[in-house]
Amino acid sequence: MKLLIASDLHGDATACRRLLEIFDASGAERLILLGDLLYHGPRNDLPAGYDPRAVISMLSDYADRLFCVRGNCDTEVDQMVLPFPILSETALLFVDGQTWFAAHGHRTGANPTAGDLPKLPRGSVILTGHTHIPTLEENADGILLLNPGSTSIPKGGYPASYALYEDGRFTVRALENNTVIF
Repeated sequence: MKLLIASDLHGDATACRRLLEIFDASGAERLILLGDLLYHGPRNDLPAGYDPRAVISMLSDYADRLFCVRGNCDTEVDQMVLPFPILSETALLFVDGQTWFAAHGHRTGANPTAGDLPKLPRGSVILTGHTHIPTLEENADGILLLNPGSTSIPKGGYPASYALYEDGRFTVRALENNTVIF
């Protein structure tokens, strides 16, 4: 199975277009979006390509291949203009025999060291966004923690990024040139 995972588009049409180009070229079956699709939020500057209407149009064309959870900037109004569900706070997925827990990360999973992670079996995966900083690490409980970073407003000195799951492995990649970050 091949999946793309991204978070924090924040209405950036340029980043969305690039992500969808990568998705199409990758042959991935699904694109998992971990929230904050349209609005940039009050703490962030507008992304250079800010055009939520264009993002709505682009994502709508992929509605049957998207799987989304709600971010802290996603609202009921956003759901009214998108033809796919975005308002679930969390989701459990079963992928290649593993349990995957997906959340934006603003309520669950934002601070793994503070113990705000759900109890999952060893070998599970927790997907979160929110921080705009990519991570890929296994915790002491044998749970893989993955944050794909942000496609539009990267932080922590990282480039805009996304994650790819292929052949049972995750990589985090730069959105601009698809190079592996880790």
